[in-house]
Amino acid sequence: MDKENQTKVTEFYFSDFPQFEKGGLLFFILLLCVYMFIVVGNSLIFLAVQLDVRLHNPMYSFIGIFSFLEICYTTVTIPKMLYNLVSKEKTISFIGCLLQMYFFHSFGVTESLVLTIMAIDRYIAICNPLRYAIIMTPKLCTQLSTGSFILGFLMLLPEIVWISTLPFCGPNHIHQLFCDLEPVLLLACTDTSMILVEDVIHAISILTCVSVITLSYLRIVTVILRIPPGESRQKAFSTCTAHITIFLLFFGSVALMYLRFSAAFEPLLEKIIALMFAVLAPFFNPIIYSLRNKDMKDAIKKMFCSQKMFSVSGS
Repeated sequence: MDKENQTKVTEFYFSDFPQFEKGGLLFFILLLCVYMFIVVGNSLIFLAVQLDVRLHNPMYSFIGIFSFLEICYTTVTIPKMLYNLVSKEKTISFIGCLLQMYFFHSFGVTESLVLTIMAIDRYIAICNPLRYAIIMTPKLCTQLSTGSFILGFLMLLPEIVWISTLPFCGPNHIHQLFCDLEPVLLLACTDTSMILVEDVIHAISILTCVSVITLSYLRIVTVILRIPPGESRQKAFSTCTAHITIFLLFFGSVALMYLRFSAAFEPLLEKIIALMFAVLAPFFNPIIYSLRNKDMKDAIKKMFCSQKMFSVSGS
């Protein structure tokens, strides 16, 4: 195609959302309830960690940071998805699409790094408890958290800048629920072989985190099994089970989406997998960390009781 005849794409259209009259309202209500639960549930965990002195330790600090990231991670995509379910104009600007991809994947990479740090933290706490307080100092925790954010937001920047320079001249229909790297790259009016490079980059980063987490928890489980049956062993297993569950939910769905290279799924399956890591994994986070954790439940109850006492005294 001659460059002179190319029309530059200024917006993309999400073609796979149901119309308002054909089930869009039902999906809107369901997704809105899920999103509200994600925001409220993760906010409660984050606030409980900040307000309860008993939770001021590395493990809960990382859980609080992860909950904050879950709110940001879902807010990048779900509000736009909700809008598309009830709007006739299911479009997003070119710049808006780039920003959505950048922040969605940046928060996702940061979450991966925080989950990796959480696994290392549990490894040190259970496998080397006598040196835990010396190693996991508040300063180191702050450095690890800050480093996760910096690395997470720098890693995707070159890729997004590169995509912004590609020619998009039509079609402009994105066959996904939100702007993602591969569906957008497939619309570029140029050689898309760089998709393979993008897949390799994702694979390396994902497999590195998965390897570190897997090795950490294998060692942790080995050590826990040596502990005599009792309350301490049960508590260690309970904590690690919660972390492993989040790890499997998050990385399992991410691996299905980004470690398949040229393998293609059915369109419906593509969207189910996208919903798994973009919506369902964040949905289960507050359930796993609040309902399965006595300290967290006590902190949340204490927070509500304090609020009630404050309201009574104020009246």
